Amino acid sequence: MSVIAMALMGLLFVSESLAFARTEMATSIELDINDNKHIRINFNVSMLDVHCDYVVVDVLDALGTNKQNITKNVEKWQLDADGVRRAFSGRNREMRDLVHEQHSPEKLAELQQLVQDEENHAIELTDEASYDEYLKTHEVAFIDFYAPWCIWCQRLHPTWELFAQEVYKEKMPVGVAMVNCVEHNDLCRRADIRAFPVLRWFSNGEAVVPDYNMDRTVSALVSFSKRRLETNEKLKDWQKRKAMEQADSGDRNRNMMAGSVNPGCEISGHLMVNRVPGNFHIEARSKSQSINPTMANLTHQVHHLSFGDPLEETTRKHKRILKQVPDDHKEFAPLDGQMFATGSYHQAWHHHIKVVSTHFIMGDGKANRLMTYQFLEQSQIVYYQDEDIPEARFAYDISPMSVVVKKERRKWYDYLTSLCAIIGGTFTTLGLIDASLYRVLKSKKVD
Repeated sequence: MSVIAMALMGLLFVSESLAFARTEMATSIELDINDNKHIRINFNVSMLDVHCDYVVVDVLDALGTNKQNITKNVEKWQLDADGVRRAFSGRNREMRDLVHEQHSPEKLAELQQLVQDEENHAIELTDEASYDEYLKTHEVAFIDFYAPWCIWCQRLHPTWELFAQEVYKEKMPVGVAMVNCVEHNDLCRRADIRAFPVLRWFSNGEAVVPDYNMDRTVSALVSFSKRRLETNEKLKDWQKRKAMEQADSGDRNRNMMAGSVNPGCEISGHLMVNRVPGNFHIEARSKSQSINPTMANLTHQVHHLSFGDPLEETTRKHKRILKQVPDDHKEFAPLDGQMFATGSYHQAWHHHIKVVSTHFIMGDGKANRLMTYQFLEQSQIVYYQDEDIPEARFAYDISPMSVVVKKERRKWYDYLTSLCAIIGGTFTTLGLIDASLYRVLKSKKVD
């Protein structure tokens, strides 16, 4: 009986010790006690068909906050045709206010009369055939792509006519023309006109990038044209010298100046927003141009989106905690790496996000605690009216509840109590069995 007692206690000791060494993850839902007034949003998004000059980030929330074109802690990178970073486009950079020429009513009337009476004014290109012919017959051309409804185009129009007059007076070898993108929409699509006005320089029939984006005054336009002509002459001399050494050097250099810049832009950074429902959205907008709604393509790829302090910047203590967290409790950035393509214009993806604060408690003391955010998302395509500019919207809602993930293990005193209970229970149980057997066997002997 003693051998049986020892074997049984040994088995129970081993089982209890294994149970004491084992830990479990317990999850509970509690009222969020986080008293932070703001929450950080970390983002890295590539707009594959919007130029960095036009990409802006706005924030709206339920408290009435309306912040437009946020540039603080935001940087932009121009992308090549493969979506790879090509050139740094600035950090914390505000859009520049352009200077516009001011014209008196008398000057406008005089200009209108000159346009009617003389031929030395900006040529209106009326179709694709005249556009192609104009580029063929003019080695150097400067063309204004405009829309009659655009206020910036209306302000530029008299300045452009005066610029054409100045080019004629100084006998500059530059063809000055205009294209109405409302009447010739297909032509402007072919030229990839995404905003109005676009002032584009052409050399030997090819567009020279980037487009003109400086002050819109006659003097500024004339100075720009002279610099371009000087550059063109220097380029020709350089090509002649290099032609004797390498036949294709001229073509290679022309490719560096001509062509079209891929409009993609990678925008990244972080925002500090109120802990209330709201949204931040990325769209195309400019201080001095009107965006062409028929060419606004909001296809984008989310490289990263998360809430709270970036986990990659956390301390070794926090990394140690995260290693112990099960994968099903690591929904920190479920949108990362996803592509959201639009099949046509006048539509964009909207992302609806439910943010839940999550408390990880991996032991006693602050060193074993971490508070971060998880979120669930649902995305859908939203359709816009033809005259509206679409936007890639990220709408978020902060849950008043929080998820608590806690590592639980038995207390040492509970373990000792169980061991004592095993010893006492084993001896008590076997003692009762021994006494019962003794009485049964003794009664049989008496009989």
